[in-house]
Amino acid sequence: MTNPWPHSFVSVATSRLAMPSQRDDHGYVSQMEAPLSDTEPIQPSPRARAGHSSTVALLPFPKISNVYFDRHEIREILALYGRKVAAGEWRDYAIDFEREKAVFSAFRRASEVPLYRIEKCPKLARKQGAYSVVTAAGLILKRGSDLKRVLAVLEKTTRLAAV
Repeated sequence: MTNPWPHSFVSVATSRLAMPSQRDDHGYVSQMEAPLSDTEPIQPSPRARAGHSSTVALLPFPKISNVYFDRHEIREILALYGRKVAAGEWRDYAIDFEREKAVFSAFRRASEVPLYRIEKCPKLARKQGAYSVVTAAGLILKRGSDLKRVLAVLEKTTRLAAV
């Protein structure tokens, strides 16, 4: 039988037909792959397309880096988290590192939306401060450049009541 499309795609199965076949333990016929040499390195061969040169100019790819909490920031956040867990207010957390911001989310239960999000956004460092505390409804409780002062909004303060 001849191929009705002589200049079209060649399937993987037909390209392996030249290789000898071998039966496995279950009686199925499997195609053996071409042996690779341990001494010869694999070198890609340049392929010329019609009307194009075989050399390709590679452009530098911009490195995209994420924003992270550093060791001191994460220590302050986890100290607050530990106090809230001990008080029974928080039970779970998540940390997300994105391209423009890092987010620490605190949950009462794992299946809920976060009660609070502590965000670090370096783009806002000169304008409003890099750190912010955001509620589940999206209300920004505090924003600033000092993490300890921003986290202080989540600390309980003891208030004296007049009797």
